[in-house]
Amino acid sequence: MAQHPLISLRGVTKHYLQGDMRTDVLRGVTLDINAGEFVALQGPSGSGKSTLLHIIGLLDRASSGAYLLRNRDVSQLTDDALSELRNTAIGFVFQSFYLIPYATALDNVMLPGLYGHTPQTELRERAKSLLDQVGLGDRMRFKPPQLSGGQQQRVALARAMLSSPDLILADEPTGQLDSKTSAEIMSLFAQVNAQGTTVIVVTHDEETASHAKRRITVLDGLAS
Repeated sequence: MAQHPLISLRGVTKHYLQGDMRTDVLRGVTLDINAGEFVALQGPSGSGKSTLLHIIGLLDRASSGAYLLRNRDVSQLTDDALSELRNTAIGFVFQSFYLIPYATALDNVMLPGLYGHTPQTELRERAKSLLDQVGLGDRMRFKPPQLSGGQQQRVALARAMLSSPDLILADEPTGQLDSKTSAEIMSLFAQVNAQGTTVIVVTHDEETASHAKRRITVLDGLAS
């Protein structure tokens, strides 16, 4: 039996209305991404790549078109069902880290799991293992202000991996980092991908994109 893509978009559009003014951001995106791929979404500012990532990540809904995740039409799901799917199937890493400044690295990694049914002791062990994996085993009790930008992004990546998601989505994950630290972070993404997790990175940086195995260019609301 043929295997379905992890992500399948057909004619996906996105527009915003402000009064009588309509802004078209995505103009009919059609693409497939298979499980286990490492993809870079590239394009200039305003091309629609972050909007596309938000739709793939179930943070936003398409205006029209079809989006199948795990061969499931997500346009038919309620907000609660979308939230549950997002929390179990997708991990997010953003440019600005979004860590709680007064919580330790360990507590930040554990945070997404506190809303589920996994026992806290099991969550803690999972979070410790992930911090070890990203090279922060000796920084678990440190709070974000005590960590460098690269270390904070490592915490964010560990947090994204907590639920063992099928998919990691990263929006400009190296945007606040120097070139050496950026390369280290992208190598971590490659390691996560090598373990079987699908990774999609939005970037305008050529060096960051070079770590991906496939590149998709987003320009004027279309992807190729």
